[in-house]
Amino acid sequence: MSARTPSRPYHHGALPQALVAHAVELLDEGGAEAVSVREVARRAGVSPSAPFRHFPDRAALLAAVAEAVAVDFAGVQLTAVESARALPFRSLGTAFAHYALTYPHRFALLRGALFGAQRTPALEEGHQAFTRYITETITAGQERGELRRTDPELVRIAAQALVYGLSQLFADGYLDAARADVLIEQVVDLFGLGVLAPDSPARTEG
Repeated sequence: MSARTPSRPYHHGALPQALVAHAVELLDEGGAEAVSVREVARRAGVSPSAPFRHFPDRAALLAAVAEAVAVDFAGVQLTAVESARALPFRSLGTAFAHYALTYPHRFALLRGALFGAQRTPALEEGHQAFTRYITETITAGQERGELRRTDPELVRIAAQALVYGLSQLFADGYLDAARADVLIEQVVDLFGLGVLAPDSPARTEG
């Protein structure tokens, strides 16, 4: 399910997806505090008690929202990699930061749900799959001669630390969001100088 496109109206049997989609709308509008079961039910056009047939409490609804947002977040990054003309690994990092900047409330929710120590089974499964994908992307870049031949896991951790920290600086207001496009590109490129292969063509581009 795309967290960006709520289903309206919903078909019989698709109420959970519709409730989550409306909850994502509320999340985007006012953060996790704005997500209430009653308002989600109202927007879906069902009784206040209907959501509880699928989500026992608000925490369960927010967990489902986090799972939907994580799928959307990963999908945006996958699309960026697949459409990259060069250096897919770079596109992965910039897509991460731009998503966090575009959807600050989603990023705030993911900070604890996805990047914290405790994940739901669905989040853990998706996290492990996406981690493998990132590692494979790094390995492929190394085999093409784009990236240094060093431990792919170390490169992944360093890259994620960079874009996560950069995203958080924007979220906290420490960095000016008006300069985001330029800063994201410059910071990612500066990091790239450390992981690019010595003879990578990207070192002399631009």
